[in-house]
Amino acid sequence: MSRYAPLLAADARRALVLLPLLATIALTAACAATEDGPPGSAPATTAPATATASAPPTDPPSPSASTPVTIPTSAFVELPAELRKSPRRTTPVEEALPKLCGNEFGTGGRQVTASAAMTVTYQTAGAPSSNVPQGMIHQTIFTFDGDGAPGYLSRLRAAVQACPSYDQSGNRVTVKSKALPGVGDEALLLTRTWPETSLNGELTGDTASSQIAVARVDSVVTVFNDQGWEGTSGNPATLDRVVRDGVRTIDAWQR
Repeated sequence: MSRYAPLLAADARRALVLLPLLATIALTAACAATEDGPPGSAPATTAPATATASAPPTDPPSPSASTPVTIPTSAFVELPAELRKSPRRTTPVEEALPKLCGNEFGTGGRQVTASAAMTVTYQTAGAPSSNVPQGMIHQTIFTFDGDGAPGYLSRLRAAVQACPSYDQSGNRVTVKSKALPGVGDEALLLTRTWPETSLNGELTGDTASSQIAVARVDSVVTVFNDQGWEGTSGNPATLDRVVRDGVRTIDAWQR
């Protein structure tokens, strides 16, 4: 055997050991060049997974955002048969809410999670079917998030105090308010009074009046807007009954 044969065998073994090491160094350099390359170069395949795993968790959505509130028809008051002139009907909220000096009743703000309105038409108990209705009561229901419901009542009281009177169709309407005890968690009663006119628009020398009741049941506020038929006076006794029945209906719905 040649004396150079052992040396060649040793060189071959060293080459076999160096090849994996060189391959590893080359692979590492390639990865570094890809991750630190210039803008527009392809990102490392593991980068998105690493960013996602290290990102802080997001806050869960609020219940009101994830679960929309629905106000069912059963949440609205229904008149007893002897007072019901016609079935209740859906009404746009902006038409159902009363207006005094401005938009006092439409100031729910961002904490309102739902709103809906219905109208009931009532008659005098025992009146013949041929008689015209005695009046209409528009009921609006607001649901609120957080402390929105008591905040609405607080803003409404301040707005009403700032509006002791206003003009309506050339007539002066005066507004008086007082607490309505024993109704819901808190309630407010407003009485509007104006010079009465005939169907021809002539002053009769008497006064006409109607009432608005606002009640809160936990996080729900309901507004009852009583309007006498064709500008005549509403019926305070009927409104009082409807308000109390309406609050009990909302309380049952909330349970």
